[in-house]
Amino acid sequence: MKYALFLGCTVPVRGMNYEIAARKVAERIGLHLVDVDEFTCCGFPVKAVDVETSFLMAARNLALAENRGLDICTLCSACTSTLTEVNKVLKEDEELREIINEKLGNIRYNGNIEVKHFSRILYEDLGICELKNFIVEPLEGFRFAPHYGCHYLKPSEVYEEFDNPEAPVSLDELIMVTGAESVDYTTLKNCCGGGILGIDENVALKMSAKKLMELKDKGIDGLISICPFCSIMYEGNQKKIEKMENAEIGIPVFYYPQILGLALGIPPDELGFKLNRVKPKAFLEKLGA
Repeated sequence: MKYALFLGCTVPVRGMNYEIAARKVAERIGLHLVDVDEFTCCGFPVKAVDVETSFLMAARNLALAENRGLDICTLCSACTSTLTEVNKVLKEDEELREIINEKLGNIRYNGNIEVKHFSRILYEDLGICELKNFIVEPLEGFRFAPHYGCHYLKPSEVYEEFDNPEAPVSLDELIMVTGAESVDYTTLKNCCGGGILGIDENVALKMSAKKLMELKDKGIDGLISICPFCSIMYEGNQKKIEKMENAEIGIPVFYYPQILGLALGIPPDELGFKLNRVKPKAFLEKLGA
């Protein structure tokens, strides 16, 4: 399987461990991720102020991949949502598609492309049963809490309802295929707050704090993220949240490919754990033991 890898804006700057682990995992299981140097911002932050420009930005990226005969693999959930929604709208609206194509100039979008999050590719295109065949170092005895986030599953009609946003299971099953336990909890479906961080940091941090404060007494080995901005909220801002709540939290936040990589037999040093902001010292010691 071959995909154009869409990194977006945040991953190369603040989620390098995500990219490192995803590339290592893809290599191990036979996914060929192709870099497209001309890719730019997906258009997500522009939509609130200029829908047409955001569509044009997204369509250009879609066209770049389509012209190479490749579907797109994304790592960021917001990028996934934006590109998938624009792809769906332009496929169905021929008039708008032609307007966009006129503005694209020397490249053209024809609607012959699909966009999928890396986790969805693992879950749906490769499949849990096939993925299980690659597991050589099961993470038995480890307990992880999944965080789905908002843009991975919603709007569900854009994603062809591949998972139920009100009762999701895909990330839980991806965790369990590693041999680890996926822990249920009441704030599972809560938003990380990242969408309003630039508007009201206090409210955003309180949203993240609610989940972290519930999980700190669950005895988990880590929170599993599949979105760089969710990780910024739960990991990058964890010290701020500890200060705000006057509580020690200390929950490591892992990108899913990091724990999958371990189960595939890839050494921790090759999965970017040194770049994790909440240092997973106890986790790595337990892993070594």
